[in-house]
Amino acid sequence: MTRRFILFLFAATLAAQADPHWDVQFEYKQDDAVLTINDFAMLPSANGVAQRGIACGYATDHRNKQRPLVLLTIDGGAHWTETAVHETGLSLFFLDDTTGWMVTATGVWQTSEAGRNWTRKVKAPGGLTRVWFLDRRRGYGIGSERRIFETIDGGDSWILLPGVKEVESDQRTTTFGEIAFTGKAGIIAGWSTPVRSTPPVTAATGSGGTKSEPPRQTPAYSVMLQTVDAGQTWKKSDASLFGQITRISMAPQGTALGLIEFRDRFDYPSEVYSIDLHTGKSERAFRAMDRAITDVRLFRGLSTGVIAGYETPGAADRTGGAGGLSRVLVPGKLKVLISEDLAHWDEMSVDAHAVARRAMISGPDPDHLWIATDTGMILRLVLE
Repeated sequence: MTRRFILFLFAATLAAQADPHWDVQFEYKQDDAVLTINDFAMLPSANGVAQRGIACGYATDHRNKQRPLVLLTIDGGAHWTETAVHETGLSLFFLDDTTGWMVTATGVWQTSEAGRNWTRKVKAPGGLTRVWFLDRRRGYGIGSERRIFETIDGGDSWILLPGVKEVESDQRTTTFGEIAFTGKAGIIAGWSTPVRSTPPVTAATGSGGTKSEPPRQTPAYSVMLQTVDAGQTWKKSDASLFGQITRISMAPQGTALGLIEFRDRFDYPSEVYSIDLHTGKSERAFRAMDRAITDVRLFRGLSTGVIAGYETPGAADRTGGAGGLSRVLVPGKLKVLISEDLAHWDEMSVDAHAVARRAMISGPDPDHLWIATDTGMILRLVLE
């Protein structure tokens, strides 16, 4: 190898490192356990700097015993410490860098110490998927069995939202899975999953045998409740849609990104839509056969969008010709894309070791971002 060639490789390496890229900051490394992260939040302080952060989930040991925990950082993710909790956190919401709520399978817990200590809200309902608080006292909880709750005392008591009575679907099969606000504008999204009567599809394998595939995706009831007055009134809209609206990110300038994920066999694993909150008009922003997007993010005052997910087998996973794609259960390579106009997307460089079945984006602006994966990794965006 000549000296000139070595210098060329060195220069190329430096140039690649100068581009924005995602580096692994944390990876759970235990010989006898694996970590599952269910939700993740970096917590900007009053000056907009995110030094504190939290991830909730559980560790599973070699005996398949699960241990609930949270991961905490106070230095922007350079170091993470593990703290035991009583119940596994399913989702998180933080109002600032100290005050937050954690949803579990049986209720809601609150912290005023950035996750170091938690207090159970004894009257909080079970079966929630997410909460969102407008201030320290007023908030909403959404979940299964077509239920939306409101609290005006920080979660000490909860009442059913009257507007949910307008939702015309089977209570047993309807789940509200996403809630988002920007200022006084808010959206709650849900879906109904009817009990299937269609048997699994039998497909031929390359070895001459057969395998069972899930049924092809069919339209299902989808519902959104929208408010423009901080929840004083809600307007319902519903439709029959393929897939489920699982993530919404809203920006104060009146734009939003919505994510639809397809659980059964479909032509694409997910689709991202850009939404004009002033007119209600939406248009497809991104989809790809080999990219399963699991989170979306917009930012205040900017047209920049970031989406993240994982690589799927794509067209190679097709069964039976036009049978559609099935979401795989094994982790795929983490993929992150960025756009300046929500129409054209560029893939970002990501540590090759990062894999996921679900990616979660957090951070105050496009230059200060982190991603957690359900596989127990936390990555940070490096600009230089």
